[in-house]
Amino acid sequence: MAQREGFQLVVVANRLPVHLQEPGDQSWLPSPGGLVSALTQVLQAHEGLWIGWPGVTESCQHPADFEGIALEAVQISRDEYEDFYLGFSNATLWPLYHDAIRSPSFQRRWWNAYVAVNERFAEVTSRHAAIGATVWIHDYQLQLVPELLRRLRPDLRIGFFLHIPFPPIELFMQLPWRRRIVEGLLGSDLIGFQEPHAASNFSRIARRLVGVTGTDTRLDRLGRTVRVGAYPISIDIARIARLVESSEVRARAIQIRSELGNPEVVLLGVDRLDYTKGIQHRISAVAELFADGVLEAGRHVMVQVAVPSRESDPHYERERRLLEQAVSEVNGEHGHVGRPAVHYLHQNMPFEELVALYLAADVMLVTPLRDGMNLVAKEYVACRADLTGRLVLSEFAGAATEMRAAYLVNPHDLDELKDTITAAISADPKAARRRMSRLRRQVARRDVYEWADDFLNDLGTTSQQVDELAEGTHDDVRGRHSLAHLLEGGHA
Repeated sequence: MAQREGFQLVVVANRLPVHLQEPGDQSWLPSPGGLVSALTQVLQAHEGLWIGWPGVTESCQHPADFEGIALEAVQISRDEYEDFYLGFSNATLWPLYHDAIRSPSFQRRWWNAYVAVNERFAEVTSRHAAIGATVWIHDYQLQLVPELLRRLRPDLRIGFFLHIPFPPIELFMQLPWRRRIVEGLLGSDLIGFQEPHAASNFSRIARRLVGVTGTDTRLDRLGRTVRVGAYPISIDIARIARLVESSEVRARAIQIRSELGNPEVVLLGVDRLDYTKGIQHRISAVAELFADGVLEAGRHVMVQVAVPSRESDPHYERERRLLEQAVSEVNGEHGHVGRPAVHYLHQNMPFEELVALYLAADVMLVTPLRDGMNLVAKEYVACRADLTGRLVLSEFAGAATEMRAAYLVNPHDLDELKDTITAAISADPKAARRRMSRLRRQVARRDVYEWADDFLNDLGTTSQQVDELAEGTHDDVRGRHSLAHLLEGGHA
């Protein structure tokens, strides 16, 4: 493990890659997801450090390391959780960046907490990064960290990746602190987005708000070059392939269909419970298809998995109530005793069970109103090695940019959504296989590990100025870990 003089590679994210099994318990479990797997592998190769919030507002003893990488916690108080996380991050930025599907709320108290927490992340990172280290910062909760960190440590090479959409200028200009956010991101050497048009949105906004010069892919900022690009995230293809070949997972898929009554067609939705995912629109379309007689209870069945999300937020609790009411109405009108039309699961699910569901489903419904990427679509396609299965995919998911062979749909248009689901169900098998073959070739082009390598390789070739600063500032950076010190005049 690296010595305390610093780590050469540091990942900074809102959350650590581990979480408590139960509140108040001290049993720490790995957090699920391909991103954790990919970044863990990269950090292992470099004896790196992961900095993040442990997920609790009370003081806790988090693990010092995880699978060979060091962990460093950033503490967040209960009030900061309310204002920084539930407030500015998820009631201001989240809806604004997702096409303002819900109206964002702008409160100065939330903004002040966002600034304070971002300053804390920057200071912790400054203390633990080695001279000339590479720092990779993730997502919308930490958009001020790149510039704050650069003030403290100009010797660092800093990358930032946004996992959610970045809005067009007409929406972004609503944000009272829009200039500060753009300046925060411009502290990076490389800024990555899921889609090319998101990268273009940012570059155009930066040129207008901050007066930087350059193109959509290279911006000149105070004598520094900031590179901007699209790095669409992918999945752990090899892990999925192993699970698909597992006799236990295949047996479970057969069992799932049996438990559902061996219907002709299984439709599946898997989403985090969030208003951006379009779950209620999807349920409405399915309900009308049952009412129209296109779907028949017994012959057709839908499974909707809604993974719990931000349960302490009353807005999400209301979302859950409305969704469960909609499912209940469909089942009340169209289900039979022991055979509901829609099977609804509000729970976290082991990935092995999820893969079994993917194998059991004939039609996958991925219909978010807006999404940065949506890896469920890619996971489903990766599971369909026999080229069966049909993917209905929202035009407004980032994955649609790559997965043009899916049954693309505008989920805001209920009639189009119904027609597209119908087309997927009744598609000619040979045509459906050709679509799935094209989708699988697209997904196989790059896995999540290659995504991480591509970003870090590009970050590694960004700026010679960083190398020159690293060579000349070994003695200087040791006392520069406090933003308060800088602001008081220690270093401008």
